[in-house]
Amino acid sequence: MGEKNHFKHILELNLAVLLISTSGVLGRYIALPAEQIILFRAILAVGFIYLFCRYKKFNLKINAKQDLKIVLLCGVFFGIHWVTYFYALQLSSVAIGMLSIYTYPVITSFLEPIILKSRFQKSHLALAVLVLTGVYFLVPEVSFKNQHFIAVLFGVTSAFFYALRNILMKPKVATYNGSVLMLYQLCVIVVLMSPLLFNANFLQVKSQILPIAFLALVTTTIGHTLLLMSFKHFSATTASIMSSVQPIYGILMGMLFLGEFPAWHTIIGGALILSAVFIESIRTVKASKKAIEK
Repeated sequence: MGEKNHFKHILELNLAVLLISTSGVLGRYIALPAEQIILFRAILAVGFIYLFCRYKKFNLKINAKQDLKIVLLCGVFFGIHWVTYFYALQLSSVAIGMLSIYTYPVITSFLEPIILKSRFQKSHLALAVLVLTGVYFLVPEVSFKNQHFIAVLFGVTSAFFYALRNILMKPKVATYNGSVLMLYQLCVIVVLMSPLLFNANFLQVKSQILPIAFLALVTTTIGHTLLLMSFKHFSATTASIMSSVQPIYGILMGMLFLGEFPAWHTIIGGALILSAVFIESIRTVKASKKAIEK
């Protein structure tokens, strides 16, 4: 029974990753500045998640002040992650933009033991090296004149804040509902970015409302909530390494919907990252079996 549940949790995590991976294609497709996409994405997502929370009758209160401070701080980190990620997408391609943020499993594997006082696993160090090697293949030239290099830097910045947010949120998922936590974080993003409404071209926004709504409902409301809930069953490091399959989904969508076919060095980098996903998935299944046998 325990093994079946573990397999179910892996499937749920992969569904979350599949839904979140639609952000790559949408980030390239929506014809708006990155920060405006994030603002309107957050506004719509707040509405969707609030209605869902009311329908499910979730308790919307964050009881402890310290918990509230951390959740609000995570909202800031999440907003920075989104904006820098979309800049990375707009400066390069779906493949490079998405793969570049997958330094975050590496960052997570080093930060999680420090922040959460958990034991550092040597296997994560080896997988981190594998993911880093994959990212290395994304940068054909280390130069600020190279747009792809700048895109990767934005991606790494996005990865750092995403790792911080995920690690800090993990203990809170055990106490509060994932949708409620997402609601608070999205509200922070809306408040911080609301001044952009004064300069927004609403006719242009109106023409992009359907893909923005998809981004808010499917990618954000459903995808990110499922990912947060997965932290109940996996460490943040394990979840992040397993979710490294996200760029592969994104690249396939980019090929299908945008006609973006990655270069060979990008494919090699993606293959190395994907291998880390399979290794970590197999490792967690074996660990689960051992725990059940004991």
